Amino acid sequence: MIVLAGDVGGTNARLALVELDATGARITRTAVYPSREYPGLAPIVQHFLQAAAARPDRACYGIAGPVVEQRVHTSNLSWIVDGAELGRASGIPHTRLINDFAAVGYGISRLADADVVTLQAGTPVEGGAIGLLGAGTGLGTGFLLTDNGGYGVHPSEAGHSAFAARDELEWGLARFLMREFGRVSWERVLSGAGFVHLYQYLAAAGFAPEQPSVQDEMRREMPAAVVTRHGLAGTDPLCVKALDMFASVYGAQAGHLALTVVATGGVYVAGGIAPRIITKLQDGTFMRAFRAQGRLEQFASQVPVKVIVNGDVGLLGAGAAAFGWDVPSVA
Repeated sequence: MIVLAGDVGGTNARLALVELDATGARITRTAVYPSREYPGLAPIVQHFLQAAAARPDRACYGIAGPVVEQRVHTSNLSWIVDGAELGRASGIPHTRLINDFAAVGYGISRLADADVVTLQAGTPVEGGAIGLLGAGTGLGTGFLLTDNGGYGVHPSEAGHSAFAARDELEWGLARFLMREFGRVSWERVLSGAGFVHLYQYLAAAGFAPEQPSVQDEMRREMPAAVVTRHGLAGTDPLCVKALDMFASVYGAQAGHLALTVVATGGVYVAGGIAPRIITKLQDGTFMRAFRAQGRLEQFASQVPVKVIVNGDVGLLGAGAAAFGWDVPSVA
């Protein structure tokens, strides 16, 4: 069976034709569309189907935002997507909307060993709860719980819960962001925009002077990409510190998620940012913050932590959800 799968975020909408059978899922065609250049999802789907000369009878879209009764007001776009209306507009009667991190949840059991990087092997418990989170345009979260012999996938909007500072530097960051945004969520820090917020805060706090060459690059390129590049290369003190803070806050929030769902089955880090900064996530900064959970530090040290480096996990998961698969097991 061929189904249409979507992974729809605030920056890009990725669509794919996914071939499904008893042995697994395989992407046969894919395309990427800049989300903000379209008034909604339906024109993107119509364009993709016309180019692909295909009309599958099932579709599922993982969309960033809370999906309630097959309707979602996207978190980082002005779209309102209604599943029934989208099905009629696309000519695909069996159309399903799910949260983008629910799609990740459906997709993790379709991954190969090479698709993940282990940060902490831990001591996994068979059938234990699994936490999901990932920074990209925003911060997605979700979790899996055992249900009737397999896993049930549950979305979450914990990325929009209030940011919790852990030390004086982070309290300063919180106050800095409060002046601009009022309420400060985790997503204000753990996202593409979060790199820029961290850089701006550190510059304003006088951590180090801004380099004119870096400022010039930020005017010509995506500022988050500039911060990441110089942070990884070690060529600008502000960028290095911003990346270090990002990895530490990321690890702390992953650890909070592990406690919230008692993730004895592990925590999976997804999203577009993690694969790009994988060397930083492996240097110990992330895991030190993950394990620093007070009286539950020992528990946190036993939770498996893996980074998903396969960018197609959301598409594979949406394809599986369109087909009606559950999540029988997780490697």
